[in-house]
Amino acid sequence: MLATDLISKCIKGNEKAQLKLYNTYCDAMLTIAFRYVKQRDLAEDITQEAFIKAFSNLHTFDGRCTFGAWLKQIVIYQSIDCLRRKTYDLSLEYDHMILPEQEEKSWKVEDSISVELIKSIVENLPLKYSLVLKLFLMEGYDHQEISEILKISENASRTQLHRGKTMLKNELIKQGYERFA
Repeated sequence: MLATDLISKCIKGNEKAQLKLYNTYCDAMLTIAFRYVKQRDLAEDITQEAFIKAFSNLHTFDGRCTFGAWLKQIVIYQSIDCLRRKTYDLSLEYDHMILPEQEEKSWKVEDSISVELIKSIVENLPLKYSLVLKLFLMEGYDHQEISEILKISENASRTQLHRGKTMLKNELIKQGYERFA
């Protein structure tokens, strides 16, 4: 059954269709929520809330993107809202912005560096840098989208990405990856 057929049935209140849609996307959305909040029970709650929000607003789904992409955006918003509620010092804006002279669009790491190592380093960065790095590098959002999600300026997004990448590079250098020196 196509996603559009499922969505049509879900809008009409068909519980079997809702369950099928939920089962199709649940694991992927849980993984995304966990990427941000790092607590399984909290990620499960966020995923449930995202599905409730999605089913409540399914009539607004216009099909310009896939249902999965639409739902993923809801999960990311829910995750970041959860982090904002939990963190008192989640100041994502700066009083003074330093714009990198040249944004590094083609920044790449050595093939010998594992994805798990990169994820581990990103997780240990300050939250404001970690969020922007995840949204940019892992989720593929651009600075305009990041600014809307995090409610910051595009300049803040660029600056935080630049600083986060610098911190990531410095940590890789500390761990012996000399290419970044």
